[in-house]
Amino acid sequence: MNTLLRKFLEKYMRQGQLTVISAQGDEMRFGDGQGPPVTVRFNSARAERSVAANPALKLGECFMDGEIDMVEGSIYDLIMLSYANAGRPLMPAVWMKAFEKMRIVARRLHQINTRIRARGNVQRHYDLSADLYRLFLDPDMQYSCAYYPRPDISLARAQLLKKRHIAAKLRLKPGMEVLDIGSGWGGMGLYLARVAGACVDGVTLSEEQLAVSRRRAETERLEVDFRLQDYREIGRDYDRIVSVGMFEHVGVNHYEGFFRKTASMLRPDGVMLLHSIGRVDPPGATNPFLRRYIFPGGYIPALSEVMQAIEKSGLLVTDIEVLRLHYAETLRAWRQAFMARRSAAKALYDETFCRMWEFYLAGCEASFREGGMVVWQIQLAHRVDAVPITRDYLAQAEAQLAEAERQRGIPGPAWPEDWPGDWLENPPQS
Repeated sequence: MNTLLRKFLEKYMRQGQLTVISAQGDEMRFGDGQGPPVTVRFNSARAERSVAANPALKLGECFMDGEIDMVEGSIYDLIMLSYANAGRPLMPAVWMKAFEKMRIVARRLHQINTRIRARGNVQRHYDLSADLYRLFLDPDMQYSCAYYPRPDISLARAQLLKKRHIAAKLRLKPGMEVLDIGSGWGGMGLYLARVAGACVDGVTLSEEQLAVSRRRAETERLEVDFRLQDYREIGRDYDRIVSVGMFEHVGVNHYEGFFRKTASMLRPDGVMLLHSIGRVDPPGATNPFLRRYIFPGGYIPALSEVMQAIEKSGLLVTDIEVLRLHYAETLRAWRQAFMARRSAAKALYDETFCRMWEFYLAGCEASFREGGMVVWQIQLAHRVDAVPITRDYLAQAEAQLAEAERQRGIPGPAWPEDWPGDWLENPPQS
């Protein structure tokens, strides 16, 4: 076994049962022997050297390329074991801290998300086949954190509750004009139109998402205007603005511009709801594996970075809710569904792609359980009295929305046949 890797594991892997099989076939055990066993095999000496030097990037790369295999347990189990020992996955050594500092210094270069570059970044991830996303998302294709009042409900119900929760915070009335920035596969905009009677414009930079959204609007006979457009190009104002899972792609260089632009588009008595991943730690850098393979140009901000930009925009914060562990439960459901249908994903792409996505989903779930990642819902307005001064209104608003869902046939009959009949109560079997 590589000497640097062995010394590192001996020093930091003090808990659990980790067995490492080297490229030469030797076995070494680390930890205190407690908990479920995890066994990983290195298939090349190069993989041992790479992971020892830069685990934040190379563990995922080597797993993706088949240079590392899980013999016992899953890659998720390995990542969680590293959290149990280090608090952050394999990041306490001096040279690893140096890598992290370099990433922080360079992050503004990685996040120069001009309109052309932002479009290219979106295409890398969101223009993958919609058939891939249908394998693991809920029937409404919500690709963002769901709302879990308790962890034993299905993904589909949790995603419906997320849309209801956001709609309640928007304080919608029939006929209001709403802008959905980063409209995804269309589910949020279609919900606001069908359930709340809003007139919705949805903008995205993904051609694949746009095509699906427009087909859905046509099928559901809803006049939602989905467009391929950068939010910076919009030249009109709205009663309400909502953005779900898009702010992570704005980039720290562009925060002030984002909030100045949304402030200019929000009418004087308007309300905006921003739903975004955030970090509980001070400002940092994007995980290098995610930046290279999953979300180029993306960044998870600290609340301090977001608030500085909001304060300069003319908007005021009327409410902040921190959703803790909700995304961990969402990602668990996605990961289980993806693994249950992994062969279908491989038929669409290849084994390397499936390993990449398995590592992505496992690493993200672990980061929301143990790594200091959360989701914020930040409510914004121009006027201090734009929303009630307590949260008491939310329960009544959600009850009204639930009744409107029932009256409008939500959930409806047009969901994929491979989801069990009562998709609100029964998650897909893994």
